[in-house]
Amino acid sequence: MTSNGPLHQDALGRVHFIGIGGVGMSAVARIMVARGVPVSGSDAKDLPVMADLAAAGAKVSVGYAAANLGDAQTVVAGSAIRADNPELAAARAAGLPVLHRSEALAATMADDLVVTVAGTHGKSTTTSMITVLLQGAGLDPSFAIGANVPALGVNAANGSSKVFVAEADESDGSFLNYRPRIAVVTNVEPDHLDHYGTAEAVYESFDRFTALLPPEGVLVACADDPGALALALRTRERGNTRVVLYGTSDAADLRLHDGGPGNVAISTATGQFPLTLQVPGRHNALNAAAAMAVALELGVEAGSAAAALAGFSGASRRFEFKGECRGVRVYDDYAHHPTEVRAALAAARSVAGSHKVHVLFQPHLFSRTREFAADFADALNAADTALVLDIYPAREDPIPGVSSGLIAQHLGPGGRLVEAGAPAVDALTSAAQPGDIILTAGAGDVTAYGPLIVESLSG
Repeated sequence: MTSNGPLHQDALGRVHFIGIGGVGMSAVARIMVARGVPVSGSDAKDLPVMADLAAAGAKVSVGYAAANLGDAQTVVAGSAIRADNPELAAARAAGLPVLHRSEALAATMADDLVVTVAGTHGKSTTTSMITVLLQGAGLDPSFAIGANVPALGVNAANGSSKVFVAEADESDGSFLNYRPRIAVVTNVEPDHLDHYGTAEAVYESFDRFTALLPPEGVLVACADDPGALALALRTRERGNTRVVLYGTSDAADLRLHDGGPGNVAISTATGQFPLTLQVPGRHNALNAAAAMAVALELGVEAGSAAAALAGFSGASRRFEFKGECRGVRVYDDYAHHPTEVRAALAAARSVAGSHKVHVLFQPHLFSRTREFAADFADALNAADTALVLDIYPAREDPIPGVSSGLIAQHLGPGGRLVEAGAPAVDALTSAAQPGDIILTAGAGDVTAYGPLIVESLSG
């Protein structure tokens, strides 16, 4: 669902969130409460974030019931909420406006200078980097991020400045509900074809996204990514939007110099500035360049911006360190697209040095596996050991003939299917030697394996 233009939070009245415990929903609810909007909400389970929201002033219920709506005047429904949910059914029967999370967030940002971060990969990390950088440089932005960020303590907060930094999700087209002044696009690739249908529809949605920028707005795009660069060139051709490119490419306005860990710098119009990054990988260096570009647009001095990035320690499930035992380090990553898997394994290789990299990958969605099976295998073949679990179905029903075997048939000698649970853990721990890296990757419940692997290594 998209609107003709964003609402204003003053027009929402009392707001009820169905599925308030979700990471995206709780982010919007947290900011609304901080900005004085009366908020209530419910979720099927009593999640930790709900106690935080209740302490901040929200009225929170566990379990769904029509009575939880109370005197709500606007309802926000999470994307996982079924049509027969009693609260959603009651809201529709009462004629209450039902908003998508992005529409509710857009309403809270209506008076702010909005910075949105879109792209097929890297949104959460880049949004987090921008926020940490701006905080370190003395600004206090409001922010809403689709992942928890240890350096921030929360995934959303109401800041004292007029700047609002938000992750903009393209997966369902909802990023078109925002009205940014600065729009960052990290990359553009075909994904979420269960929603878009074709690659061309994906590209068109990003064109519509950049068309939302006002005359004084700016598109910040990655010159190293063919899709983002093509988008930037099309945007320039329209003639009404300024474009700033970042990357290692000669086309970049902000030039990244990436000589590996400890040797990263960015050249701007005012000079070259070294970057100290706690997160490995070329993709994270590019994300840092995007954050620098935004900071310069907001008037932050380049040296201060570069220095502030040293405070960024990563976002949850983005090459997140889970533990070390017997000299084996274990990391977890949300990577669920071939490009993301390739980037995560490149980061793992940079950390492992001369030692080996072992990955446990869980495909996410039948449709994505069908479209990208060979690409997934090609990415996974960068590891010394590549073990593949069954597909995590998420919101999809099985598709006949689609299984993890489509990936496995393209794997090299170090790759194979593996049974979930103890067999997967045992296979990894028996393969790993001191100095090696184990990486769990995927958007599903593969994230639970990290602690199990660390525990197995200690046994």
